[in-house]
Amino acid sequence: MDYQDFRRSLKGARPPRVVAPLLRALWHDATGDWDRAHRITASERTTMAARVHAYLHRKEGDSDNANYWYTRAGAERPHLSLRKEWEALVRSLLEKLERS
Repeated sequence: MDYQDFRRSLKGARPPRVVAPLLRALWHDATGDWDRAHRITASERTTMAARVHAYLHRKEGDSDNANYWYTRAGAERPHLSLRKEWEALVRSLLEKLERS
């Protein structure tokens, strides 16, 4: 699956089966289910999960919590729009899937 395929899947009723949990979380976020995205992300224990967690709290408007998760991920808060940050996260996760 590439980025364009993932974007097209947002028109569907549910995320593609072949995607990893963090991609499912970002799918749910993009389709308006922030709570489900957060639950999925909170159940993961990786650096990338912390990074997605940070993005979700930034989107929520909880800057302190977002900053905590950016720090946990070893990342700085990006100077990107939320849309661009979402895109960068999806692309990064899709590339990781492709390599595995």
